[in-house]
Amino acid sequence: MSNELPRGSAILSIQRELTAFARRARGRAAELHPELSLVAASILDLLIERDGCQASEIAEHFLLDKSTVSRQIAALEAQGYLSREVDPANRRNLRVHPTAAGRRIAGEAEAARRIAFTARFRDWSDDDLTRLAEYLTRYNAIP
Repeated sequence: MSNELPRGSAILSIQRELTAFARRARGRAAELHPELSLVAASILDLLIERDGCQASEIAEHFLLDKSTVSRQIAALEAQGYLSREVDPANRRNLRVHPTAAGRRIAGEAEAARRIAFTARFRDWSDDDLTRLAEYLTRYNAIP
């Protein structure tokens, strides 16, 4: 008898586990860095990765409502973690950029996440970690 779940059961299990993962990630975000929510940290990470972008690009990337992104940007700007500048390519648009303080706080949050993930995976083999990384990258690939 095979230990493999039928495809439908496997998909249901994946859905449950990813949902649990997302809930835990949101819950642990404040624990890992009290100044940044999971959404705020994700926005800062994206801005650092892209060296700035428009708010509409953030909303599109994370599949968030524009009003949610607008509130997050306003809060991050009030904290001094990002700034808005006129887009040189189209002066009617604004681009959002991380400030030095935003880069610092994002680095602190990333370091805390790295420590937490390292501890979580301490008993996993290198092969298992590599496979999980490949699977998550494949899953998150935007077609």
